[in-house]
Amino acid sequence: MSDKNNKKIKQNISVDEYYKGILSANRVILSKAITLVESNLDEHYEIASELIDKCLPHSGNSVRVGITGMSGAGKSTFIETIGMHVIQSGKKIAVLAVDPSSERSKGSILGDKTRMEQLSASENAFIRPSPSGGILGGVGRKTRETIILCEAAGYEVIFIETVGIGQSETLVKSMVDFFLLIVITGAGDELQGIKRGIMEMADVIAINKADGDNIEKAKTTVAIYQNALHLFPEPESKWLPKVNYCSAIEGTNIPEIWKMINKYIDFTRKNGFFDLNRRQQEISCFYSAIDDNLKHLFFSNPTIKQKINDIKSLIEKRKLSPYQAVKEVFKKFFDNKL
Repeated sequence: MSDKNNKKIKQNISVDEYYKGILSANRVILSKAITLVESNLDEHYEIASELIDKCLPHSGNSVRVGITGMSGAGKSTFIETIGMHVIQSGKKIAVLAVDPSSERSKGSILGDKTRMEQLSASENAFIRPSPSGGILGGVGRKTRETIILCEAAGYEVIFIETVGIGQSETLVKSMVDFFLLIVITGAGDELQGIKRGIMEMADVIAINKADGDNIEKAKTTVAIYQNALHLFPEPESKWLPKVNYCSAIEGTNIPEIWKMINKYIDFTRKNGFFDLNRRQQEISCFYSAIDDNLKHLFFSNPTIKQKINDIKSLIEKRKLSPYQAVKEVFKKFFDNKL
């Protein structure tokens, strides 16, 4: 998010007004609060931190579902279809997107939101396509804090979608209770294109686009993936990953996949892994917050900003190596602090 966009946030909204608006499930206030969290201005950073602290006691009560899959696997259609199913069961959902690649364009992934037209129109759904936007702390901090805000606003299921595959699965895995991998038929080729580590993270693999002539292929693909999963070591959760086919367009097996998610949550709550995983994620968040605060302290320092600007030309002219430059910048930082 650019400074120009940051400045669009109304400064006359107090932390208490944000807080009360979020607890009353005001989607406009929630959106503004997330924009505040995504901001990289110093004054917004402090307000956002205070707001997160106030909302924290009201968070933690949702089921957090991570969803990944290759481009073209139909993630957005799948999320809309299963999202509508969850809403019809009486729950409120939030959909967040994780997109480290948007660092280049600094923009939101608006395509996913426009494709989820039915879900976007529901009063019980909140969709937030969020870019990393080059903010200090990156996509990890803002996504974790956005989850807290959404939970405080009463959203009972949080879908966190990765954009593409291979960039942010580990990050998303560290934030969610359940991890879903969406693939399509043609398992021989698809299996080659998916890293083993991503498959090992999956609690359920959904073979999407199983409609028309693809149904038999999808059934074959289910068997191939199920056999592949048997070669992996037993996950820490003790849950044996499941594979099923579905059609997000036709709604085939979508209720069954939602039942699988609920079975996993029940299973891990009973064996203690659910709480263990949440505790481990809190520690991960702790280290992430340290990293974020150090970056903020460093890059918001006016002396360091000036030093970096001065030294960049020397690096470009090859009069100073990047490694030497780092040493000089850090020396300036610590000399300034001492």
